[in-house]
Amino acid sequence: MNFLPEPPRAEDRPEKLGVLLVNLGTPTAPTPSAVRRYLAEFLSDPRVVEIPPAIWQPILHGVVLTTRPSASAKKYGKIWTKDGSPLAIHSVRQRVLLMGMLGQRMKRGGWPADHAPVALAMRYGEPSIPAAIEGLRASGATKLLVLPLYPQYASSTSASVLDAVAAHLAKVRRAPALRFVDAFHDDAGYVKALAQNVNDYWMKHGRPEHLVLSFHGVPRRVIERGDPYHDQCHATTRLLVRELGLESGQWTIAFQSRFGRAKWLEPYTAGVLATLGAAKTRRVDVFCPGFVSDCLETLEEIGIEGRATFAKAGGGEFHAIPCLNEHPRWIAALADLAWRNLADWLAPKK
Repeated sequence: MNFLPEPPRAEDRPEKLGVLLVNLGTPTAPTPSAVRRYLAEFLSDPRVVEIPPAIWQPILHGVVLTTRPSASAKKYGKIWTKDGSPLAIHSVRQRVLLMGMLGQRMKRGGWPADHAPVALAMRYGEPSIPAAIEGLRASGATKLLVLPLYPQYASSTSASVLDAVAAHLAKVRRAPALRFVDAFHDDAGYVKALAQNVNDYWMKHGRPEHLVLSFHGVPRRVIERGDPYHDQCHATTRLLVRELGLESGQWTIAFQSRFGRAKWLEPYTAGVLATLGAAKTRRVDVFCPGFVSDCLETLEEIGIEGRATFAKAGGGEFHAIPCLNEHPRWIAALADLAWRNLADWLAPKK
């Protein structure tokens, strides 16, 4: 096997740590062709679609990729900004803020501010995981912390990131030491950041009659086969509603983004909103704790489609609470999470 060329070495250059943030990804433009390229990569991942390729690939290329890109591109067009994809914008900002906060901690501990560079990758699309890893290795990183921006573990998200990292490292001669954060669904800093984000919104806009906590759905069969995602979503919810001081009856957990005919996790968010609307609920707020950045699923599926579903059923006010994005408490929690995983890699200063 021919391994990839190693980065140039400098004998006097100290070894560094590296932090790799990974988010899901986004098309490069709200156009059918860009969405088609993105979906082709995303839906070809066997972690995402657990159907034998011999069966799935003809369906994917013969049906899905000929019909879905145009409809999805229209949805992306509704949320696209002059600076591009919201998910990409927020992810880049999170990377910059995390790097700055880690740099400050490094300096206080006596290490150079750039001792733990932070790179951003997308599991699908650009910047790619291989490119981000090679950038970190070129900077001198010999120890790598992989931090997927998925609070709750799912095989289709967290494990897929590990697959991609491992596939690339199998091609290098000098593989870095590796640590992988598989989930942080019950991390105290993350939960407190969620609660602060919600409370900040309520301070400005008042409180709702009912709060819906909407997580991305997964097929029911993956839970039956041992995926812990469902349990971790419920654990996050229990911690969050306790932090918010909510009582039973004031909130509902729900699951969105169902695809295909299989049974997915229930209750479905659309159904919950329709029921609340039919009950003439005066105001509903929807918050998505499983997404750390606003994206198509939060801005369009919840903010536009969810709003319409609730209103059509007879509901009153509808509020979509923004995701964590660059909330200072979230960036601090992210830095704490990274630091805990990096700390014992730091050589004691003499």
